[in-house]
Amino acid sequence: MRRPAILPDTYRRSKTHMSQFENVTVVKQANIYFDGKVTSRTVLFADGTKKTLGIMLPGEYEFGTAAAEVMEILSGELTVKLPGSDDWVRYTAGSSFSVPADSKFELHITAVTDYCCSYGD
Repeated sequence: MRRPAILPDTYRRSKTHMSQFENVTVVKQANIYFDGKVTSRTVLFADGTKKTLGIMLPGEYEFGTAAAEVMEILSGELTVKLPGSDDWVRYTAGSSFSVPADSKFELHITAVTDYCCSYGD
């Protein structure tokens, strides 16, 4: 694996950080991946948008997307290789990255990571 690039915090900081969501519906059944090493819960908003809140344990994972995604890192640390890139980029708490629709991306989780994933068109 290549050494991860480290981007300036001003480039990676999420502008949509909220500590809680109001007036939402939470789907009780968990989304469980990779033998329970990655889990999340779906949060549905009145305007029809959806987010997932989850935890990733250390390991290496590959995910596919249907819709575009923005993954906000709430705590922890990971490196990601986004579609079309050969570079691994490091992200930590307070940062986020975007993944295009209908693509795959790779994650290397180096510490237990708490995340919020937002879905777009």
